[in-house]
Amino acid sequence: MKENTYIDPGADTKEGYKISSTSRAIARQVIGNETPEDRIRQRCAISVGDFVMADLMEFKLNPVDAGLSALKSGAPIITDIHMVQTGIRKKEHNSEVLCALDFGADISKELGITRSSAGFIALKENLEGSIVVIGNAPSALISLCRMIDEGIKPALVIGSAVGFVNAKESKELLREKDVPSISNKGTRGGTPPAVAALNEIITMYIENKKPATESGMV
Repeated sequence: MKENTYIDPGADTKEGYKISSTSRAIARQVIGNETPEDRIRQRCAISVGDFVMADLMEFKLNPVDAGLSALKSGAPIITDIHMVQTGIRKKEHNSEVLCALDFGADISKELGITRSSAGFIALKENLEGSIVVIGNAPSALISLCRMIDEGIKPALVIGSAVGFVNAKESKELLREKDVPSISNKGTRGGTPPAVAALNEIITMYIENKKPATESGMV
């Protein structure tokens, strides 16, 4: 990858772009910039202000290409909570961004399970070939893994569940599944790295669509 190549579609002012590009330059120097996975490591580290996050990231079954292909096909993006849904870039791709919390209230009440888990159950028919981004709820990630065992296969799962109850275990379970995934080791995680990982793939998708002179590369 070219050391001087940089694009941030979310930075729409001179000051914003300067801050973003300076942060990225620092991250490139510390983390490296040889692969698309390095770019995701950079952005996830920036999102939490800690380079330790870069070393925690795990990539299984070529998830970057899987995400790019899913975006090209307009596959839905399904999130566990509204904060993740809000953070995902909506422009310059055709993928609808759904949140599991908007579905399955009746299932949650009937089964006594979390709203996010119930939402994924309600969206079962939408999961095949989708991009799933879980930045909070271990219960939702565990439910998703069970559905994968039943034959549902998302195009890409980004799992960054956070906390001291089942977060570490849910991500370990994800990494055992035969689906492309991006996750992180341990109890850390949350909305920022989950959103950062997908937004970086969306950035790559935008770069692939536009000539360098149009995409804002420097």
